Amino acid sequence: METNNIPDSRGSNFFTLDPYSSALLKTYLPPPLFAHLLPVFEELGAAVGGRLDELADTADKNPPHLLVRNRQGQDACTVTRHPAYVELEKVAYEKLGLAAMAHRPGVLGWSQPFPPVAKYALTHLFVQAEFGLCCPVSMTDSLARTLKKFGDPALVEQVLPQVTAIEFADLQQGAMFMTEQAAGSDVSATQVVAELQGDGHWRLTGDKWFCSNPDAGFAMVLARSEETAGLKGVSLFLLPKICPDGTANPYRILRLKDKLGTRSMASGEIRLEGAFAWLVGERGKGFQQMADMINNSRLSNGMRAAGLMRRAVSEAVYFCSHRKAFGKRLIEMPLMQRQLVKMMTRAEQARTVMFQTAMALEKADGGDAFSKDLLRILTPLIKFRACRDARVVTGDAMEVRGGCGYIEEWVESRLMRDAHLGSIWEGTSNIVALDVLRAIRKSNGLQALQSHVQSLLQTGTPCIQSMNALQDECIDRAFVLARRVADCDDAVMARQVASALYHVISLAGMRWEASQAGLQTRAVLADQVLLHRLAPRDPLSQLKSEADMQVLLAYAL
Repeated sequence: METNNIPDSRGSNFFTLDPYSSALLKTYLPPPLFAHLLPVFEELGAAVGGRLDELADTADKNPPHLLVRNRQGQDACTVTRHPAYVELEKVAYEKLGLAAMAHRPGVLGWSQPFPPVAKYALTHLFVQAEFGLCCPVSMTDSLARTLKKFGDPALVEQVLPQVTAIEFADLQQGAMFMTEQAAGSDVSATQVVAELQGDGHWRLTGDKWFCSNPDAGFAMVLARSEETAGLKGVSLFLLPKICPDGTANPYRILRLKDKLGTRSMASGEIRLEGAFAWLVGERGKGFQQMADMINNSRLSNGMRAAGLMRRAVSEAVYFCSHRKAFGKRLIEMPLMQRQLVKMMTRAEQARTVMFQTAMALEKADGGDAFSKDLLRILTPLIKFRACRDARVVTGDAMEVRGGCGYIEEWVESRLMRDAHLGSIWEGTSNIVALDVLRAIRKSNGLQALQSHVQSLLQTGTPCIQSMNALQDECIDRAFVLARRVADCDDAVMARQVASALYHVISLAGMRWEASQAGLQTRAVLADQVLLHRLAPRDPLSQLKSEADMQVLLAYAL
Protein backbone atom coordinates (compact mmCIF):
# COMPACT_ATOMS: atom_id res chain seq x y z
CA MET A 1 0.00 0.00 0.00
CA GLU A 2 1.31 3.41 -0.96
CA THR A 3 2.21 5.67 1.96
CA ASN A 4 1.81 9.45 1.72
CA ASN A 5 5.01 10.84 3.21
CA ILE A 6 4.40 14.44 2.15
CA PRO A 7 1.83 16.06 4.51
CA ASP A 8 -0.61 18.25 2.59
CA SER A 9 -2.93 20.68 4.38
CA ARG A 10 -5.13 21.15 1.30
CA GLY A 11 -8.72 20.61 2.42
CA SER A 12 -8.11 21.89 5.95
CA ASN A 13 -10.25 24.60 7.49
CA PHE A 14 -7.79 27.38 8.32
CA PHE A 15 -10.21 29.00 10.74
CA THR A 16 -10.74 25.93 12.90
CA LEU A 17 -7.10 24.85 12.40
CA ASP A 18 -6.09 28.01 14.25
CA PRO A 19 -6.67 27.44 18.01
CA TYR A 20 -6.88 31.17 18.77
CA SER A 21 -9.19 32.35 16.01
CA SER A 22 -12.60 31.87 17.58
CA ALA A 23 -11.61 32.86 21.11
CA LEU A 24 -9.92 36.08 19.97
CA LEU A 25 -12.89 37.03 17.81
CA LYS A 26 -15.18 36.50 20.77
CA THR A 27 -12.89 38.71 22.87
CA TYR A 28 -12.73 41.64 20.46
CA LEU A 29 -16.23 41.58 18.90
CA PRO A 30 -19.57 42.43 20.56
CA PRO A 31 -21.47 39.18 21.27
CA PRO A 32 -24.25 39.73 18.67
CA LEU A 33 -21.72 40.49 15.94
CA PHE A 34 -19.56 37.51 16.93
CA ALA A 35 -22.55 35.18 16.70
CA HIS A 36 -23.54 36.65 13.34
CA LEU A 37 -20.06 36.36 11.82
CA LEU A 38 -18.94 33.00 13.23
CA PRO A 39 -20.57 30.98 10.40
CA VAL A 40 -19.00 33.35 7.86
CA PHE A 41 -15.53 32.74 9.32
CA GLU A 42 -16.07 28.99 9.41
CA GLU A 43 -17.15 28.93 5.76
CA LEU A 44 -14.28 31.19 4.71
CA GLY A 45 -11.77 29.08 6.65
CA ALA A 46 -12.81 26.02 4.64
CA ALA A 47 -12.51 27.97 1.39
CA VAL A 48 -9.03 29.22 2.34
CA GLY A 49 -7.87 25.61 2.62
CA GLY A 50 -9.65 24.60 -0.58
CA ARG A 51 -11.09 26.51 -3.52
CA LEU A 52 -9.58 29.93 -2.71
CA ASP A 53 -6.13 28.43 -2.28
CA GLU A 54 -6.42 26.74 -5.67
CA LEU A 55 -7.56 29.97 -7.31
CA ALA A 56 -4.74 31.96 -5.69
CA ASP A 57 -2.15 29.48 -6.91
CA THR A 58 -3.53 29.65 -10.44
CA ALA A 59 -3.70 33.46 -10.41
CA ASP A 60 -0.11 33.68 -9.16
CA LYS A 61 1.09 31.51 -12.03
CA ASN A 62 -0.97 33.44 -14.60
CA PRO A 63 -0.34 37.14 -13.99
CA PRO A 64 -2.31 39.89 -15.76
CA HIS A 65 -1.16 41.31 -19.06
CA LEU A 66 -1.62 44.65 -20.80
CA LEU A 67 -3.21 45.23 -24.18
CA VAL A 68 -2.21 48.78 -25.22
CA ARG A 69 -4.30 48.86 -28.40
CA ASN A 70 -7.37 47.09 -29.69
CA ARG A 71 -7.48 45.32 -33.04
CA GLN A 72 -8.62 48.52 -34.78
CA GLY A 73 -5.43 50.27 -33.71
CA GLN A 74 -7.08 52.45 -31.09
CA ASP A 75 -5.44 53.08 -27.71
CA ALA A 76 -7.14 50.78 -25.22
CA CYS A 77 -4.82 50.13 -22.25
CA THR A 78 -6.83 47.11 -21.20
CA VAL A 79 -5.56 44.94 -18.35
CA THR A 80 -6.60 41.33 -18.83
CA ARG A 81 -6.80 39.19 -15.71
CA HIS A 82 -6.98 35.42 -15.43
CA PRO A 83 -10.46 34.05 -14.64
CA ALA A 84 -9.08 32.67 -11.36
CA TYR A 85 -8.24 36.20 -10.19
CA VAL A 86 -11.65 37.49 -11.27
CA GLU A 87 -13.30 34.75 -9.25
CA LEU A 88 -11.23 35.78 -6.23
CA GLU A 89 -12.34 39.39 -6.80
CA LYS A 90 -15.98 38.34 -6.73
CA VAL A 91 -15.49 36.57 -3.41
CA ALA A 92 -13.65 39.50 -1.82
CA TYR A 93 -15.75 42.38 -3.13
CA GLU A 94 -19.17 40.81 -3.66
CA LYS A 95 -19.60 37.79 -1.40
CA LEU A 96 -17.65 39.15 1.58
CA GLY A 97 -17.85 42.89 0.88
CA LEU A 98 -14.37 43.48 2.30
CA ALA A 99 -13.94 46.91 0.68
CA ALA A 100 -17.47 48.13 1.50
CA MET A 101 -18.22 46.72 4.94
CA ALA A 102 -16.80 49.70 6.85
CA HIS A 103 -18.78 52.24 4.81
CA ARG A 104 -22.32 50.97 4.34
CA PRO A 105 -24.93 48.78 6.03
CA GLY A 106 -26.25 45.54 4.61
CA VAL A 107 -22.96 43.74 3.96
CA LEU A 108 -23.19 40.07 4.98
CA GLY A 109 -26.71 40.74 6.22
CA TRP A 110 -25.59 43.11 9.00
CA SER A 111 -27.74 46.18 9.54
CA GLN A 112 -24.91 48.70 9.98
CA PRO A 113 -21.29 49.24 8.86
CA PHE A 114 -18.83 46.83 10.42
CA PRO A 115 -16.25 48.01 12.98
CA PRO A 116 -12.58 47.86 11.96
CA VAL A 117 -11.94 44.78 14.14
CA ALA A 118 -14.43 42.73 12.13
CA LYS A 119 -13.11 43.96 8.78
CA TYR A 120 -9.48 43.28 9.60
CA ALA A 121 -10.19 39.90 11.20
CA LEU A 122 -12.09 38.74 8.13
CA THR A 123 -9.40 40.02 5.75
CA HIS A 124 -6.72 38.44 7.97
CA LEU A 125 -8.32 35.09 7.20
CA PHE A 126 -8.90 35.80 3.49
CA VAL A 127 -5.28 36.87 2.96
CA GLN A 128 -4.12 33.45 4.12
CA ALA A 129 -5.29 32.26 0.71
CA GLU A 130 -4.71 35.31 -1.52
CA PHE A 131 -2.42 38.23 -0.73
CA GLY A 132 -2.16 40.16 -4.00
CA LEU A 133 -5.85 41.00 -4.33
CA CYS A 134 -5.91 42.43 -0.81
CA CYS A 135 -3.91 45.43 -2.04
CA PRO A 136 -6.71 46.66 -4.38
CA VAL A 137 -9.28 45.77 -1.71
CA SER A 138 -7.40 47.90 0.81
CA MET A 139 -7.00 50.80 -1.62
CA THR A 140 -10.69 50.73 -2.51
CA ASP A 141 -11.62 50.78 1.17
CA SER A 142 -9.07 53.51 1.94
CA LEU A 143 -10.13 55.65 -1.02
CA ALA A 144 -13.72 55.58 0.22
CA ARG A 145 -12.58 56.59 3.69
CA THR A 146 -10.40 59.48 2.48
CA LEU A 147 -13.07 60.71 0.06
CA LYS A 148 -15.69 60.78 2.83
CA LYS A 149 -13.31 62.63 5.11
CA PHE A 150 -12.05 65.35 2.72
CA GLY A 151 -14.18 65.32 -0.44
CA ASP A 152 -16.82 67.84 -1.45
CA PRO A 153 -20.24 66.45 -0.41
CA ALA A 154 -21.51 66.46 -3.99
CA LEU A 155 -18.45 64.48 -5.13
CA VAL A 156 -18.86 62.04 -2.24
CA GLU A 157 -22.50 61.51 -3.17
CA GLN A 158 -21.51 60.83 -6.77
CA VAL A 159 -18.53 58.51 -6.23
CA LEU A 160 -18.99 56.74 -2.89
CA PRO A 161 -21.83 54.43 -4.06
CA GLN A 162 -19.65 53.30 -6.95
CA VAL A 163 -16.61 52.32 -4.83
CA THR A 164 -18.73 50.66 -2.13
CA ALA A 165 -21.01 48.71 -4.47
CA ILE A 166 -21.58 45.09 -3.52
CA GLU A 167 -22.63 43.87 -6.95
CA PHE A 168 -19.36 43.18 -8.71
CA ALA A 169 -20.69 44.41 -12.05
CA ASP A 170 -21.49 47.81 -10.49
CA LEU A 171 -18.24 48.20 -8.55
CA GLN A 172 -15.57 50.77 -9.42
CA GLN A 173 -12.37 49.77 -7.64
CA GLY A 174 -9.94 52.24 -6.08
CA ALA A 175 -6.22 52.92 -6.40
CA MET A 176 -3.54 55.32 -5.16
CA PHE A 177 -1.09 56.92 -7.61
CA MET A 178 1.62 58.61 -5.59
CA THR A 179 5.07 57.31 -6.55
CA GLU A 180 7.16 58.97 -9.25
CA GLN A 181 10.68 58.29 -10.46
CA ALA A 182 11.95 61.30 -8.50
CA ALA A 183 9.39 61.04 -5.70
CA GLY A 184 9.23 57.79 -3.81
CA SER A 185 9.33 58.24 -0.06
CA ASP A 186 10.14 61.93 -0.65
CA VAL A 187 6.71 63.15 -1.72
CA SER A 188 7.96 66.75 -1.71
CA ALA A 189 9.73 65.94 -4.99
CA THR A 190 6.42 65.32 -6.80
CA GLN A 191 6.62 66.55 -10.41
CA VAL A 192 3.21 65.68 -11.89
CA VAL A 193 1.51 69.01 -12.59
CA ALA A 194 -2.13 69.94 -11.92
CA GLU A 195 -3.59 72.88 -13.86
CA LEU A 196 -6.89 74.55 -13.02
CA GLN A 197 -9.20 74.91 -16.02
CA GLY A 198 -11.73 77.63 -16.75
CA ASP A 199 -14.61 75.31 -15.89
CA GLY A 200 -13.23 74.85 -12.36
CA HIS A 201 -11.90 71.35 -12.97
CA TRP A 202 -8.28 70.22 -13.09
CA ARG A 203 -6.02 68.56 -15.64
CA LEU A 204 -3.06 66.38 -14.60
CA THR A 205 0.10 65.91 -16.66
CA GLY A 206 3.15 63.74 -15.97
CA ASP A 207 4.24 60.20 -15.14
CA LYS A 208 3.47 58.04 -12.13
CA TRP A 209 6.01 55.28 -11.66
CA PHE A 210 4.33 52.60 -9.51
CA CYS A 211 0.55 52.31 -9.72
CA SER A 212 -1.08 49.15 -8.42
CA ASN A 213 -4.53 48.34 -9.75
CA PRO A 214 -3.73 50.79 -12.60
CA ASP A 215 -7.06 50.44 -14.41
CA ALA A 216 -9.17 51.08 -11.31
CA GLY A 217 -12.35 53.09 -11.69
CA PHE A 218 -10.99 55.85 -9.43
CA ALA A 219 -7.56 56.73 -8.08
CA MET A 220 -6.31 59.22 -5.52
CA VAL A 221 -3.40 61.15 -7.08
CA LEU A 222 -0.88 63.61 -5.70
CA ALA A 223 0.09 66.43 -8.06
CA ARG A 224 1.77 69.84 -7.87
CA SER A 225 -0.91 72.50 -8.05
CA GLU A 226 1.02 75.46 -6.60
CA GLU A 227 4.25 77.23 -7.52
CA THR A 228 5.39 76.75 -3.93
CA ALA A 229 8.20 74.17 -3.67
CA GLY A 230 8.03 71.14 -1.42
CA LEU A 231 4.99 69.59 0.19
CA LYS A 232 3.11 72.90 0.40
CA GLY A 233 2.72 72.90 -3.37
CA VAL A 234 1.14 69.42 -3.57
CA SER A 235 -2.62 68.79 -3.65
CA LEU A 236 -4.79 65.67 -3.65
CA PHE A 237 -6.99 64.78 -6.64
CA LEU A 238 -9.51 62.11 -7.54
CA LEU A 239 -8.85 60.69 -11.01
CA PRO A 240 -11.74 58.85 -12.74
CA LYS A 241 -11.12 56.25 -15.40
CA ILE A 242 -14.10 57.60 -17.32
CA CYS A 243 -14.75 61.35 -17.54
CA PRO A 244 -18.17 62.77 -16.59
CA ASP A 245 -19.04 63.12 -20.29
CA GLY A 246 -18.55 59.38 -20.79
CA THR A 247 -15.23 59.56 -22.66
CA ALA A 248 -12.06 57.75 -21.59
CA ASN A 249 -9.87 59.91 -19.40
CA PRO A 250 -6.62 60.81 -21.24
CA TYR A 251 -4.05 58.75 -19.40
CA ARG A 252 -2.20 55.64 -20.50
CA ILE A 253 -0.81 52.55 -18.81
CA LEU A 254 2.66 52.32 -20.33
CA ARG A 255 3.55 48.87 -19.03
CA LEU A 256 2.96 46.44 -16.17
CA LYS A 257 5.62 45.66 -13.58
CA ASP A 258 7.21 42.22 -13.41
CA LYS A 259 7.16 41.81 -9.63
CA LEU A 260 8.75 39.31 -7.25
CA GLY A 261 5.45 38.71 -5.46
CA THR A 262 1.80 39.79 -5.61
CA ARG A 263 2.00 38.59 -9.18
CA SER A 264 -1.75 38.01 -9.42
CA MET A 265 -2.40 41.76 -9.13
CA ALA A 266 -1.46 44.29 -11.81
CA SER A 267 0.95 47.14 -11.03
CA GLY A 268 1.87 49.56 -13.79
CA GLU A 269 3.36 52.84 -14.94
CA ILE A 270 0.96 55.60 -15.94
CA ARG A 271 1.34 58.67 -18.15
CA LEU A 272 -1.18 61.42 -17.44
CA GLU A 273 -1.85 63.43 -20.59
CA GLY A 274 -4.01 66.27 -19.37
CA ALA A 275 -6.21 63.85 -17.42
CA PHE A 276 -9.41 65.18 -15.87
CA ALA A 277 -9.50 65.19 -12.04
CA TRP A 278 -11.40 66.62 -9.09
CA LEU A 279 -9.62 68.43 -6.28
CA VAL A 280 -10.07 66.64 -2.94
CA GLY A 281 -9.82 68.85 0.12
CA GLU A 282 -7.80 72.03 0.42
CA ARG A 283 -5.22 73.13 -2.15
CA GLY A 284 -1.63 72.66 -1.01
CA LYS A 285 -2.67 70.21 1.72
CA GLY A 286 -2.45 67.12 -0.43
CA PHE A 287 0.07 65.17 1.56
CA GLN A 288 -1.73 65.70 4.87
CA GLN A 289 -4.93 64.43 3.27
CA MET A 290 -3.25 61.56 1.45
CA ALA A 291 -1.60 60.62 4.75
CA ASP A 292 -4.99 59.41 5.97
CA MET A 293 -5.19 56.98 3.05
CA ILE A 294 -1.55 55.98 3.47
CA ASN A 295 -1.99 55.28 7.20
CA ASN A 296 -5.06 53.16 6.52
CA SER A 297 -3.03 51.27 3.93
CA ARG A 298 -0.16 50.89 6.42
CA LEU A 299 -2.49 49.25 8.92
CA SER A 300 -3.74 47.01 6.14
CA ASN A 301 -0.12 46.11 5.31
CA GLY A 302 0.45 45.09 8.93
CA MET A 303 -2.74 43.05 8.93
CA ARG A 304 -1.74 41.29 5.72
CA ALA A 305 1.69 40.51 7.16
CA ALA A 306 -0.05 39.00 10.20
CA GLY A 307 -2.20 36.88 7.90
CA LEU A 308 0.78 35.63 5.92
CA MET A 309 2.53 34.65 9.15
CA ARG A 310 -0.59 32.91 10.42
CA ARG A 311 -0.80 30.81 7.24
CA ALA A 312 2.93 30.06 7.42
CA VAL A 313 2.64 28.91 11.04
CA SER A 314 -0.43 26.78 10.32
CA GLU A 315 1.40 25.09 7.44
CA ALA A 316 4.54 24.50 9.51
CA VAL A 317 2.67 23.05 12.49
CA TYR A 318 0.52 20.86 10.23
CA PHE A 319 3.60 19.54 8.44
CA CYS A 320 5.50 18.88 11.68
CA SER A 321 2.49 17.17 13.25
CA HIS A 322 2.21 14.69 10.37
CA ARG A 323 5.79 14.26 9.17
CA LYS A 324 8.02 11.64 10.82
CA ALA A 325 11.80 11.38 10.84
CA PHE A 326 14.09 9.20 12.92
CA GLY A 327 11.06 7.47 14.41
CA LYS A 328 9.40 10.65 15.75
CA ARG A 329 7.01 13.31 14.58
CA LEU A 330 8.95 16.49 13.84
CA ILE A 331 6.85 18.40 16.34
CA GLU A 332 8.23 16.21 19.13
CA MET A 333 11.81 17.27 18.43
CA PRO A 334 13.12 20.00 20.77
CA LEU A 335 14.97 22.07 18.19
CA MET A 336 11.95 22.08 15.87
CA GLN A 337 9.78 23.09 18.82
CA ARG A 338 12.09 26.03 19.42
CA GLN A 339 11.83 27.10 15.78
CA LEU A 340 8.04 26.77 15.68
CA VAL A 341 7.58 28.77 18.87
CA LYS A 342 9.69 31.60 17.47
CA MET A 343 7.47 31.64 14.39
CA MET A 344 4.29 31.53 16.47
CA THR A 345 5.46 34.35 18.70
CA ARG A 346 6.01 36.69 15.77
CA ALA A 347 2.71 35.73 14.13
CA GLU A 348 0.68 36.20 17.30
CA GLN A 349 2.40 39.48 18.16
CA ALA A 350 1.23 40.83 14.83
CA ARG A 351 -2.34 39.62 15.30
CA THR A 352 -2.54 41.16 18.76
CA VAL A 353 -1.21 44.53 17.58
CA MET A 354 -3.59 44.35 14.62
CA PHE A 355 -6.57 43.98 16.95
CA GLN A 356 -5.31 46.66 19.33
CA THR A 357 -4.79 49.10 16.46
CA ALA A 358 -8.20 48.32 14.99
CA MET A 359 -9.84 49.08 18.33
CA ALA A 360 -7.97 52.38 18.53
CA LEU A 361 -9.07 53.23 14.97
CA GLU A 362 -12.73 52.72 15.81
CA LYS A 363 -12.53 54.96 18.88
CA ALA A 364 -10.44 57.58 17.05
CA ASP A 365 -13.01 57.77 14.26
CA GLY A 366 -15.60 58.32 16.99
CA GLY A 367 -13.74 61.44 18.08
CA ASP A 368 -11.79 60.11 21.07
CA ALA A 369 -8.62 62.24 21.38
CA PHE A 370 -6.69 59.65 23.40
CA SER A 371 -7.32 56.98 20.75
CA LYS A 372 -6.20 59.36 18.00
CA ASP A 373 -2.84 59.73 19.73
CA LEU A 374 -2.66 55.98 20.31
CA LEU A 375 -3.52 55.24 16.68
CA ARG A 376 -0.89 57.71 15.50
CA ILE A 377 1.88 55.59 17.00
CA LEU A 378 0.39 52.09 16.68
CA THR A 379 -0.01 52.37 12.90
CA PRO A 380 3.69 52.81 12.05
CA LEU A 381 4.64 50.28 14.75
CA ILE A 382 2.68 47.44 13.15
CA LYS A 383 3.71 48.48 9.63
CA PHE A 384 7.38 48.48 10.64
CA ARG A 385 7.77 45.36 12.73
CA ALA A 386 5.06 42.96 11.50
CA CYS A 387 6.08 43.42 7.87
CA ARG A 388 9.71 42.69 8.67
CA ASP A 389 8.79 39.69 10.82
CA ALA A 390 6.70 38.24 8.00
CA ARG A 391 9.81 37.90 5.85
CA VAL A 392 11.43 35.79 8.59
CA VAL A 393 8.40 33.64 9.42
CA THR A 394 7.51 32.80 5.82
CA GLY A 395 11.15 31.95 5.11
CA ASP A 396 11.26 29.69 8.16
CA ALA A 397 8.06 27.95 7.04
CA MET A 398 9.74 27.21 3.72
CA GLU A 399 12.67 25.69 5.59
CA VAL A 400 10.41 23.60 7.82
CA ARG A 401 8.86 21.91 4.78
CA GLY A 402 12.33 21.43 3.33
CA GLY A 403 12.91 20.96 -0.39
CA CYS A 404 9.20 20.91 -1.20
CA GLY A 405 8.87 24.33 0.42
CA TYR A 406 11.16 25.74 -2.26
CA ILE A 407 9.00 24.30 -5.03
CA GLU A 408 6.23 26.46 -6.51
CA GLU A 409 3.71 23.63 -6.21
CA TRP A 410 3.51 24.40 -2.48
CA VAL A 411 2.31 27.59 -0.85
CA GLU A 412 5.46 28.48 1.12
CA SER A 413 7.38 29.99 -1.78
CA ARG A 414 4.42 32.24 -2.66
CA LEU A 415 4.06 33.32 0.97
CA MET A 416 7.75 34.21 1.10
CA ARG A 417 7.63 36.19 -2.16
CA ASP A 418 4.52 38.10 -1.12
CA ALA A 419 5.91 38.85 2.35
CA HIS A 420 8.61 41.13 0.96
CA LEU A 421 6.02 43.60 -0.26
CA GLY A 422 5.03 44.90 3.16
CA SER A 423 8.41 46.37 4.03
CA ILE A 424 8.45 48.47 0.85
CA TRP A 425 4.99 49.80 -0.08
CA GLU A 426 3.50 52.75 1.82
CA GLY A 427 6.93 53.50 3.23
CA THR A 428 10.08 51.41 3.61
CA SER A 429 11.19 50.26 7.05
CA ASN A 430 13.48 53.26 7.56
CA ILE A 431 10.76 55.73 6.60
CA VAL A 432 8.17 54.12 8.87
CA ALA A 433 10.58 53.83 11.82
CA LEU A 434 11.30 57.54 11.49
CA ASP A 435 7.55 58.12 11.48
CA VAL A 436 7.42 56.50 14.93
CA LEU A 437 9.78 59.20 16.17
CA ARG A 438 7.61 61.88 14.54
CA ALA A 439 4.57 60.46 16.31
CA ILE A 440 6.40 60.84 19.61
CA ARG A 441 7.61 64.38 18.91
CA LYS A 442 4.47 65.81 17.29
CA SER A 443 1.67 64.11 19.25
CA ASN A 444 0.99 62.53 22.60
CA GLY A 445 1.46 59.10 21.05
CA LEU A 446 4.10 57.87 23.48
CA GLN A 447 2.13 58.96 26.55
CA ALA A 448 -1.00 57.33 25.13
CA LEU A 449 0.87 54.11 24.40
CA GLN A 450 2.38 53.99 27.88
CA SER A 451 -1.01 54.57 29.50
CA HIS A 452 -2.63 51.93 27.30
CA VAL A 453 0.08 49.37 28.08
CA GLN A 454 -0.38 49.90 31.81
CA SER A 455 -4.15 49.50 31.47
CA LEU A 456 -3.76 46.23 29.56
CA LEU A 457 -1.30 44.87 32.13
CA GLN A 458 -3.51 45.81 35.07
CA THR A 459 -6.45 43.84 33.66
CA GLY A 460 -4.41 41.07 32.06
CA THR A 461 -2.97 37.79 33.29
CA PRO A 462 0.19 38.70 35.25
CA CYS A 463 3.51 37.11 34.53
CA ILE A 464 4.97 34.73 37.08
CA GLN A 465 6.48 36.35 40.18
CA SER A 466 10.06 35.60 39.20
CA MET A 467 9.70 37.66 35.98
CA ASN A 468 7.85 40.66 37.41
CA ALA A 469 10.93 42.77 38.00
CA LEU A 470 12.36 41.90 34.57
CA GLN A 471 9.11 42.84 32.83
CA ASP A 472 8.84 46.17 34.67
CA GLU A 473 12.47 46.99 33.91
CA CYS A 474 12.20 46.17 30.20
CA ILE A 475 9.00 48.15 29.71
CA ASP A 476 10.39 51.17 31.57
CA ARG A 477 13.62 51.06 29.56
CA ALA A 478 11.68 50.90 26.29
CA PHE A 479 9.72 54.06 27.05
CA VAL A 480 12.76 55.91 28.42
CA LEU A 481 14.72 55.02 25.29
CA ALA A 482 11.89 56.12 23.01
CA ARG A 483 11.56 59.51 24.72
CA ARG A 484 15.30 60.15 24.75
CA VAL A 485 15.80 59.18 21.09
CA ALA A 486 12.81 61.27 19.94
CA ASP A 487 13.91 64.31 21.94
CA CYS A 488 17.39 64.31 20.44
CA ASP A 489 16.12 63.17 17.01
CA ASP A 490 18.63 60.33 16.86
CA ALA A 491 17.57 58.80 13.55
CA VAL A 492 20.06 55.94 13.82
CA MET A 493 18.10 54.54 16.78
CA ALA A 494 14.65 54.81 15.15
CA ARG A 495 14.38 51.13 14.24
CA GLN A 496 15.46 50.02 17.70
CA VAL A 497 12.82 52.24 19.29
CA ALA A 498 10.10 51.01 16.93
CA SER A 499 10.93 47.37 17.66
CA ALA A 500 11.01 47.90 21.42
CA LEU A 501 7.65 49.68 21.53
CA TYR A 502 6.07 47.04 19.28
CA HIS A 503 7.25 44.27 21.57
CA VAL A 504 5.91 46.11 24.62
CA ILE A 505 2.40 46.64 23.23
CA SER A 506 2.22 43.09 21.90
CA LEU A 507 3.30 41.68 25.26
CA ALA A 508 0.71 43.75 27.14
CA GLY A 509 -1.99 42.93 24.59
CA MET A 510 -1.39 39.19 24.84
CA ARG A 511 -1.52 39.30 28.64
CA TRP A 512 -4.85 41.12 28.35
CA GLU A 513 -6.12 38.53 25.83
CA ALA A 514 -5.05 35.71 28.15
CA SER A 515 -7.29 37.13 30.85
CA GLN A 516 -10.25 38.14 28.68
CA ALA A 517 -10.33 35.02 26.50
CA GLY A 518 -9.16 32.49 29.09
CA LEU A 519 -6.20 31.53 26.90
CA GLN A 520 -3.23 30.81 29.13
CA THR A 521 -0.99 30.17 26.15
CA ARG A 522 -1.36 33.85 25.18
CA ALA A 523 0.41 34.66 28.47
CA VAL A 524 3.06 32.06 27.63
CA LEU A 525 3.61 33.78 24.29
CA ALA A 526 3.92 37.09 26.15
CA ASP A 527 6.65 35.47 28.22
CA GLN A 528 8.43 34.57 25.00
CA VAL A 529 8.28 38.20 23.89
CA LEU A 530 9.72 39.31 27.21
CA LEU A 531 12.54 36.76 27.34
CA HIS A 532 13.54 36.67 23.67
CA ARG A 533 12.60 40.05 22.19
CA LEU A 534 12.89 42.55 25.05
CA ALA A 535 15.21 41.26 27.77
CA PRO A 536 19.01 41.47 27.49
CA ARG A 537 20.55 38.16 26.51
CA ASP A 538 23.98 36.62 26.59
CA PRO A 539 24.44 34.93 23.20
CA LEU A 540 26.78 32.41 24.82
CA SER A 541 24.42 31.44 27.65
CA GLN A 542 22.57 28.11 27.76
CA LEU A 543 18.93 29.17 27.87
CA LYS A 544 16.14 26.59 27.97
CA SER A 545 12.43 27.26 28.09
CA GLU A 546 9.95 24.71 29.38
CA ALA A 547 7.18 26.85 27.89
CA ASP A 548 7.79 25.69 24.32
CA MET A 549 5.71 22.54 24.54
CA GLN A 550 2.97 24.37 26.45
CA VAL A 551 2.49 26.63 23.46
CA LEU A 552 2.70 23.80 20.97
CA LEU A 553 0.10 21.68 22.72
CA ALA A 554 -2.55 24.16 21.68
CA TYR A 555 -1.72 23.43 18.05
CA ALA A 556 -0.75 19.78 17.99
CA LEU A 557 -3.62 18.18 19.87
